[in-house]
Parts: sequence; structure tokens; C-alpha cells
Amino acid sequence: MSQAVHDMFQSIASRYDLTNDILSFGIHRLWRNRALRLGGARPGLTAVDLCTGTGDVALALSRNLGPTGSVTGVDFVQEMLDLAEQKTAVKRTASTAPIRYIRSDASKTPIPSETADLVTIAFGIRNVDDPLEGLTEMRRLLKSGGKAVVLEFGQPSVTVFRKLYEFYSFSIMPIIGGILTGNRAAYEYLPRTSKAFPSGERFVSLMKDAGFTKAKAHPVFLGIAYIYVAER
Repeated sequence: MSQAVHDMFQSIASRYDLTNDILSFGIHRLWRNRALRLGGARPGLTAVDLCTGTGDVALALSRNLGPTGSVTGVDFVQEMLDLAEQKTAVKRTASTAPIRYIRSDASKTPIPSETADLVTIAFGIRNVDDPLEGLTEMRRLLKSGGKAVVLEFGQPSVTVFRKLYEFYSFSIMPIIGGILTGNRAAYEYLPRTSKAFPSGERFVSLMKDAGFTKAKAHPVFLGIAYIYVAER
């Protein structure tokens, strides 16, 4: 990932969770939980969460995988990982899977090949310099039969809803995000990259190009986001 993207996330790390909850009205948490259900997260699995940020998905995986499972969270912004470590220290219990955090680029992790049953990435694949390279890394980490789960923004399919969503994303989000984090440019970047990023069947094709099979797109909330599930 580029230095500019690193610096952007570094600058908003301390207010990242609060801003996400306010801008999404907390709905993003429901989407993450659904993504894990579609990915078949269950006790005993070994999981890797790329672009883990402040650890929300890693913690959700930990609850699903239980004490016999394990979770590795990967991010390239140390400030995000510091917050993830703090949250994990407070929220993890004896009934959840252990979590370790690694600072690394999502497309070049130090994790050995074919060691994960499940690899996830939520709202991060569009920030990888080369999404195909990121998907190829996900596949490398998976055991045969393992699943990749990608949660990412898309574009609503209904015209009127899409116009309202674009107005909110491009006109309201930057104002609120700027006030809360002091970095309005970050919340201009996020909707801009979301609109330009391939979604739906175009992203499914990208997963197939990375070598995945059984790739499928699950639209969320009329296509504001998609959950993609594929198998190695």
C-alpha cells in the first residue's frame, strides 16, 4: 500500500471507530457479522484478517472461532494495531480465540502458505495498490477448501437510491468526517475510491482471475456494499 494511504489512516486512527459508527449509523457492524456467517466462521478454525484496522473483524472472528481457534490480524498502520491490541486486551475472554497482530502490507504478509481455513478483509481491498495481488495473497494463505471473504463498498443498483447515496457520500460524509477526525480529505478519498472500485460480478471475475473457485457476490442494502465469498 502507498505511503499516502498509510499516512491517511494513521491520521484518523484515534477517531476511526467513532467516525465509522456515526457515518454508517452502526450498520457496518451488522454487515461484518453477516460476512462471517457467509464465510462459515465456526469453532476451531484458523483465520487471518487482512487490513484489520482497529480489530473489529478480528474480535468478531475470535468470538466465532472459540478457544480452539486462532486469529491473526494484519495491518500496515501501527497506530491502528495499537488500538486493536488495546481493544483485544479488554474484550477477549477465555471463551474466545487468541488473537495476534502483525504489522505488514496485506499483499505481502510473512504468514506461511496454506495455513488458514478462513481469510477475511473488510473495507480494505480497494486500498491495496493492486487488488489482484491482494486476492492472490489471500489465496496463498488458504488451505485447500478454505474460504476467502471480502466485504467492500459497491454502488446501489436502484437509480434514485444511488443518487441519494452519492449525495450523502460526497457531500455529507466529508463534512462530518472532517469535523470528527480533522482530516476531511480522508473522507473525500473514501467515497471516491468506492465509486471507482469494481463491484458485483466485476469483482467476482477478479477473484476468479486470482485462482478462486465458487466465487459469489452477495449484495447488501441494495448494493451499497457486497460480501464476496470464494474458495481455494
